[in-house]
Amino acid sequence: MKFLFTNRSHFNLANMFTFANITAGLLATYFITQNNFFTAIILAWIGGAFDIFDGKIARKYDLSNEFGVQLDSFADFLSFVLVPIFLIFQAVYSKELSSVMLLIAAAISIYYVISGLRRLIQFNINSDAGEVSKYFTGVPTPLGAILLWLVYLASAYEILSALAVMFLMIIIGWSLNSKIKVPHP
Repeated sequence: MKFLFTNRSHFNLANMFTFANITAGLLATYFITQNNFFTAIILAWIGGAFDIFDGKIARKYDLSNEFGVQLDSFADFLSFVLVPIFLIFQAVYSKELSSVMLLIAAAISIYYVISGLRRLIQFNINSDAGEVSKYFTGVPTPLGAILLWLVYLASAYEILSALAVMFLMIIIGWSLNSKIKVPHP
C-alpha cells in the first residue's frame, strides 16, 4: 500500500481519485445513451467531487507529478467537456431540432469540445505539477460544465429554447479561453 503515498506511482491516492472521476464520467456517458439523464447528472456531480479531492490529496500528501497533471486533464475533458455536451445533445438538440438545425447544433457542440480541449492543453503547458495559482485565466472546464448543467436545467424546465441553449454554449465555450480572471478556490 506504500504506492498510494508515493508521488512517483501512477496509482497513488490522488490518481486513484482521478481514476474514480474517469469512471463516473464513463458511466454518465453510458446513462446518457440510455436517456437516463438523472443518473448521468448524479454521476457527473460525483465525478466533480472526485476532481475536487484529487487535487487536495495531491497537495496535502505531496503526490503531484506530471502523470497526475495529464491524467487530471483527461478526466476533466471527459467529465466536464464531453459529458455535458453529450447530455445537451441527447436531451435537448436531438429532441427539439430539425435536421438543418441539428447540424448547426453539432457544429456548435464541436466548437465547445475543441474550446475545452484547447483550454486543458494550454493549462497543462502553463502549469507546473503541484503549483496552484491565485486565479485561473479563462473559465475552468469544471465551471464551464456547471454553467452547461444550468443551461440544461433551464431547457428541461422550458425556460430556454434549443436556440438559446446553442447561443449560451457558444458564449461558455468562448469563455473557456478568454482573459476572464476566475479566483482559484
